[in-house]
Amino acid sequence: MQILIRSLSLILVINSLGFAQEQVTRVEFENDLVPLFTRHGCNAGACHGAAIGRGGFRLSLYGGDPKADYDAIVRHMRGRRVNLARPEASLVVLKPTDHVEHGGGAVIDDDGPSAQLLLDWIRQGASYESSRQLVRVVVTPPQSLARELGEPIQLRTVAHYSDGSLRDVTPWTVFAPEDDSAIEIDDQTYQAKIRRRGRHIIVARYLTKVVPVELILPLADSRIDLTSEQQSNFVDAEILSSLAKLGLEPSPGIGDAAFLRRLSLDLTGRLPSVEERQRFVDSRQANKRSALVDELLGSEAFSEYWTFQLAKLLRIRPERDGDDTGAQVYHRWLKKQIVDGISYQQVARDLIMATGDTHELGPPNFHSVASGPREEAEFVSELFMGSRLRCANCHNHPLDRWTQDDYHGLAAIFAKIGRGRTIQEDPGGKTIHPRTREPAVQRIPGEEFLSDDSLPGRLQFSEWLTAEDNPYFAKAIVNRLWQRMMGRGLVEPVDDFRDTNPATHPALLDRLAGDFVANGYQLRHTLRVIASSEAYARSANASLQNKNDDRFYSHRIRQPLEPEVLADAISDVLEVPDKYGDQPVGTRAVSLVNPTTPSQTLDVLGRCGREESCEPAAGVVRGLSQKLHLMNGPLLNARIAVEGSRLDRLLREAREPLEIIEEFYLVGLSRKPTQVEHDHWAKQLENVSDPPAFLEDFVWALMSSDEFVTNH
Repeated sequence: MQILIRSLSLILVINSLGFAQEQVTRVEFENDLVPLFTRHGCNAGACHGAAIGRGGFRLSLYGGDPKADYDAIVRHMRGRRVNLARPEASLVVLKPTDHVEHGGGAVIDDDGPSAQLLLDWIRQGASYESSRQLVRVVVTPPQSLARELGEPIQLRTVAHYSDGSLRDVTPWTVFAPEDDSAIEIDDQTYQAKIRRRGRHIIVARYLTKVVPVELILPLADSRIDLTSEQQSNFVDAEILSSLAKLGLEPSPGIGDAAFLRRLSLDLTGRLPSVEERQRFVDSRQANKRSALVDELLGSEAFSEYWTFQLAKLLRIRPERDGDDTGAQVYHRWLKKQIVDGISYQQVARDLIMATGDTHELGPPNFHSVASGPREEAEFVSELFMGSRLRCANCHNHPLDRWTQDDYHGLAAIFAKIGRGRTIQEDPGGKTIHPRTREPAVQRIPGEEFLSDDSLPGRLQFSEWLTAEDNPYFAKAIVNRLWQRMMGRGLVEPVDDFRDTNPATHPALLDRLAGDFVANGYQLRHTLRVIASSEAYARSANASLQNKNDDRFYSHRIRQPLEPEVLADAISDVLEVPDKYGDQPVGTRAVSLVNPTTPSQTLDVLGRCGREESCEPAAGVVRGLSQKLHLMNGPLLNARIAVEGSRLDRLLREAREPLEIIEEFYLVGLSRKPTQVEHDHWAKQLENVSDPPAFLEDFVWALMSSDEFVTNH
């Protein structure tokens, strides 16, 4: 009785406010109620949007399937959730207002607009029909540059519909800060306030649309003028523009020796020799850095190292039975593409369209990486689109545009492949869509279903993917090249492109991608552009003012050397080659085709087996196991002074201890000891009774240092 009285009172209030006039505007389930459920968290993963629902009631995650939601509310449970005769007695009203026991408690006020909207819909017949479709939402401001902490920033969302109408849907929009300790949002006024300086993202969600809002508060109160900073190309223009906006002073550039070490490691995976260092430092050539970039890009070491990089990206490894014949053929083919400068566009097309014997041809092995069509759809989307389509397997992607139809439609394309030693077309291949329980229809993700059976789905997908105006392909690879050279992707993680994970420098990403396409999809060209910028040559030594910057490139991001690169560097410095399985002594780790080749060194250093992605997240540090082995294990100790090592040779040549110390500095760090370091070692040597033992400890300390094991 109390429930009925309260509901009748609510009706009287609504009528007194002019309910009769509002009846001309019908409440639409998809456009009005689904946003309500999202706004109050009813269809979130922690509530009824979970895969199995809650309390016997399941909604699609964030309203991704409105028709299924309508059926769950109106037709399931014998229609008890909606009572057309007595709307106020409907469970869909009584539960969220907590008049009937509700596990989530009261999430809707019974005298608030949400309850009124639900009651209006039921009174109007609880129909599903919609007169218009949501086309897009515009959130303002898309970007805001604040002047001080706590300054209110008014957020507003306007929905645009297929009939040309607009509607302010701010009250029904979910505004979620990526970091709620940095951004505070008032749920009543929809004002955001920045609580910590820097760049912050708010994800605005309305229906199936998710839009990022960027809020920036400069890291310093005073404005800085960077117009006098040197610029070598468009990379510098974009980086400096961002630094000026944030009030970040860039660190100075590095010297020639540091540049040589950094570039050699990035382009060839090798430390420069002492002779190479001396020749480069002594050179008076005006454009010697540009010449060095070109020299390294044209070297055999570059081809070997970047074959290794792409082999990791393509997950080249032996077959599941351990046979590495296909991997060897695939690796040789890949290296030839690098040596010959074949465009990345052509490489992608050749891989996607490949058929034939995997033991005789390289490209067909591409289709052996994944165990089935769904896994290949995930692999291909992450590799070539930088998108995690896998998140749309069980439900529409909660933070992106991808739907279940996109995921299973792409899987249906790769289901048309007959797998085994020979890759061939299989027109009858299919995969089942979990929602329809029917064979999935081939689909280009985010675009269209494929109805033209005269053209193979792979061909249509390949042509779409590698078209010049494709929004994903070029950006995905240039972002990866940027990460390898700069220590962090413009989008991180590099395989998670989406509107709600925007690039730190979107204009720069666009320009890099456009330049890549305009220059024939050449990897060397984009690497040259990055390496030739002033941003690339910036010092890794942060200032007090920019020390907290981890993504805007005011200073160099220190990168741990990859396990294979570090293993080769250790061998080069010690002059003691490592042994990898049954490979010839002297084989470099970066040239190994099989990532499971027996090697205690690579196991200790944490190599990737390529079963899944080998791409590290930004800011990854070396594990404890590696640190302990570098400090105490046989990785170094058993090789430092062994017969034939560099230290053994220098001692037999009767070189002075300080001279030996300087050579190890030069070969390991590409620099001489500073005066402070020189004086320190000289003082230590004054009281040493056993110089060889002391020098062993010195070499161990130098090679365990962060300066040696990072590219900085």
